[in-house]
Amino acid sequence: MAIGTDIIHMHPSADGAAIGKGSYLDFRRYTEVVADLEGGVYFNIGSAVLLPEIFLKALSIARNLGRTVQNFTVVNMDFIQHYRPVTNVVKRPTQKHGKGYALTGHHEIMLPLLIAGLLTELAGDGGPGSGVGGEK
Repeated sequence: MAIGTDIIHMHPSADGAAIGKGSYLDFRRYTEVVADLEGGVYFNIGSAVLLPEIFLKALSIARNLGRTVQNFTVVNMDFIQHYRPVTNVVKRPTQKHGKGYALTGHHEIMLPLLIAGLLTELAGDGGPGSGVGGEK
């Protein structure tokens, strides 16, 4: 959260202390979630500035506190690949371990395709590239 970036900050009854406290608590919770990313997947969808910076800081905190967050996959999805998400989401966090992908395209096309692929994989219908095929 950056003060002044959201319409709620302009409202006459906006409480800066409450907004700040909420933002702080959100960041702490977000850092806890990132700290449990080992073996998981993180998607950055369409955030080119704030979230890539927040993700990298949360990851650094988790690692500095001794959490093992190395083997995970990150995916940046956007219409145009920007410096911060490519560097702070795809490259830096996975420099030694893990995998990073940058998928470029329109969200209205890419997200339904992603969901369809995930549902196909979870259904195990043996479709192309699913690697499932009903084996046990």
